[in-house]
Amino acid sequence: MSAAAEAQHEGFRVYLHPRVLGMLFLGFSAGLPLLLVGGTFSAWLRDIGMELAAIGFLSWVGIAHSIKFLWAPVVDRLPVPVLSRLLGRRRGWMLAAQITVAVALAGMAFTDPLEQLWLVAVWAVLAAFGSATQDVAIDAYRVEAAARHRQAAMAATYVAGYRVALLVAMAGALHIAQLTDWTLAYGIMAVLMSVGLVTTLVVREPEVTITRDTHRREQRVTDYLATTSHQGWQRDFIAWFIGAVICPFSDFFQRYGWTTALVILLFVGSFRVSDMFMGVMASPFYLDLGFSKGEIGTVTGAFGLAMTLTGAFLGGVLVARFGIAPLLIFTAFMAPATNLTFSWLATLGPEMYGLIIAIMADNITGGMAISVLIAYLSSLTNTAYTATQYALFSSLMTLPGQVLGGFTGVVAEQVGWFWFFIIATGFGLPAILLAVLLLRIAHPDHTRRPGVEN
Repeated sequence: MSAAAEAQHEGFRVYLHPRVLGMLFLGFSAGLPLLLVGGTFSAWLRDIGMELAAIGFLSWVGIAHSIKFLWAPVVDRLPVPVLSRLLGRRRGWMLAAQITVAVALAGMAFTDPLEQLWLVAVWAVLAAFGSATQDVAIDAYRVEAAARHRQAAMAATYVAGYRVALLVAMAGALHIAQLTDWTLAYGIMAVLMSVGLVTTLVVREPEVTITRDTHRREQRVTDYLATTSHQGWQRDFIAWFIGAVICPFSDFFQRYGWTTALVILLFVGSFRVSDMFMGVMASPFYLDLGFSKGEIGTVTGAFGLAMTLTGAFLGGVLVARFGIAPLLIFTAFMAPATNLTFSWLATLGPEMYGLIIAIMADNITGGMAISVLIAYLSSLTNTAYTATQYALFSSLMTLPGQVLGGFTGVVAEQVGWFWFFIIATGFGLPAILLAVLLLRIAHPDHTRRPGVEN
């Protein structure tokens, strides 16, 4: 059966595919360390009386997740000694990163921040580096492990596992620390990394092929080695740099052409701007409106998580049934449009039913949007350079929203909450227009991902 015919018949059964199920546990492994070097780490330091200035400086350890594209070429091109030979390229890096995170979390658990803060910081940096490297390797594995029509389902199960891990790493760790101490809390988190370790050992390495165009592009490296006057480490480094860094960029722009490639990059960069712009001010908005912290926690916490997972699940099913293109258009429109429910809530006041409706609309469409976008980004990569290209796409996906997010407080103060969310909605218009344009010049369901069955 062809991939297209298989997509038509799978529907909800796509979630029973072994590799789709496996992403649930790999998502858990990827999500667990994030808050343990972020929000939970800050809570630990403050709980033991650490000064706010020191906590603020230590928050920089999480920057590894924002710059992971810098060493993604290493994950793409260099093997992990012993592990890559035994497990394969992707699984070798995944296992090495998971071991690094587990060891670093254990190191944090058994080091007293009041006595050796510098050592705790070293362990936290190591955990963040391992976590970001794990993200690169798992993203590459996910892209290569399944055909296009399963990518949204892979993304949905990954998001589900990731979100559950965030709850465990924050609420779970805080409860354990309250009942016992932070040593046990972080020790248990280190043990929970075994979920990822076991999954990596169980799943199979993706089977990918290298296309003729990619081989021709790689031939330039061979030609360089045959003609260069450089010798020793210079020769080796330049050859590696061409293959690991230049070739992934060259491949993307040659496959799509400069104009289409720039449109794709603009679309990726604009897709989440609206949601990220309003997301920064969501909690202050709820408090200003008059909701209690308990009400906010209940509705935006467990209920919000359930709605996000529902949206991600629906996105996976619908992409498997109808393809990426129609869902890309739908979510590009609905994700910013649901911000209008918050403008309505601003006029309604602290009514619980209004908050529930706004959270339901925003989180369902947000969950759908992220699973569909991940599927689309996966379709853009060449399996010869998956880690490098996907790391660049995922960084571009969040960077514009993060930059604009710094100005949200000023905007909200100047225009008020009602118009703030109207403006946030307006930031979604470029993504809608670019999504429509992509249907004409680079239809998401008609492009072929090199090196893997679509």
